Amino acid sequence: MRLFTLLGAGLLGLAAACSPQSGAGAAPAGAASAAAHPVSGLPVIALSVAATGKVHRFRVEVAKGGFEQAKGLMFRTSLGADEGMLFPMDPPRMASFWMRNTVIPLDIIYIGPDRRILNIAANAVPYDETPLPSDGPVSAVLELAGGMTAALGIAPGDKVDW
Repeated sequence: MRLFTLLGAGLLGLAAACSPQSGAGAAPAGAASAAAHPVSGLPVIALSVAATGKVHRFRVEVAKGGFEQAKGLMFRTSLGADEGMLFPMDPPRMASFWMRNTVIPLDIIYIGPDRRILNIAANAVPYDETPLPSDGPVSAVLELAGGMTAALGIAPGDKVDW
């Protein structure tokens, strides 16, 4: 999936595969000491989403920038129910992902600077190159297995912590 950043009136394609890109900022606090994912080698951190009175916990890989964000979850054939990938963006900006070379359906969650969910591109279709944009500037994008947000009742306005 590719991330696009809106600059001026244009849409610029930056990288590939479910990912924010170019200068996408530092990893969240604590990521440096996190465990490494066995497939990607990326740091894995704890992340939670507070939704409808419940807290849902995940272990997410952190794609800090550059190649890590460009590759994202491309070519992965599975993603556990409690797994995901976080794409931090510093400074916050408009974002748009696509599903190029992404084998599994994903829920793409756009997180605003206040760490509340702005919008969700639910069940993004594998290999589809249609841009899936954020509804405003984001400080991070979270990808979970397709259908997970609906199953857990995760929705815009919910709080995300990492």
